[in-house]
Amino acid sequence: MQPNKVKALLLRGSRGGADLTPYYPFFEDAIHFHTVLKQACDAHHPAYYPVFKRWCDEYFYLEHRQETRGIGGIFFDYQNGQAPLYRGSNLEDASALCSNQLSLPVQRTWDEIFTFSKSCSEAFLTAYIPIVERRQSIAYGEHQRNFQTYRRERYVEFNLVHDRGTLFGLQINGRNESILMSLPPLVRWEYGYQVEPKTPGAELYETFLKPQDWANWTSNTSSKV
Repeated sequence: MQPNKVKALLLRGSRGGADLTPYYPFFEDAIHFHTVLKQACDAHHPAYYPVFKRWCDEYFYLEHRQETRGIGGIFFDYQNGQAPLYRGSNLEDASALCSNQLSLPVQRTWDEIFTFSKSCSEAFLTAYIPIVERRQSIAYGEHQRNFQTYRRERYVEFNLVHDRGTLFGLQINGRNESILMSLPPLVRWEYGYQVEPKTPGAELYETFLKPQDWANWTSNTSSKV
């Protein structure tokens, strides 16, 4: 098949994104991650980040827990070159309302969408590697490890209950080992778990598991975006 035809087929279902799920988060890491993604989006259109950031907050939300899976990022789906940007099902959600309010060219070409998707992919290492370099030498013990394995079960819950890719693969009798490969190898469930007050774990729940305007974060920023 000709390369242009392959690209056109891929773009008809253009989707992508990047998100971060820290267990012991740092403000500077969240700000850095979102700032890099925003810069990648803004290079193509100023409406991309506001819509796709809110769409990510919406998609990676565990309704039964009333919390986000992590600090979010960007998420987009069904981008075919036509407005509106938001193509989700929650038409009253913040991402849909933002999409309807922002101006956008009537039509974008497949090349423009492909170039945007490529830019997002290339930005991921810039967004993520500095965080790894800053945190890889931090000492940890059994307490931190237990909290990590407990929080990992939120990732499992999301993948098995909400993730469209996982559900689709299982529904069409796909290869189970491949579909479930993204699940962490070690996870811990605990009945009635309560995080200790005034700890980094408590700060995770109080601030980081709520939608925040990380790209414009200040200490007085509201948790509503």
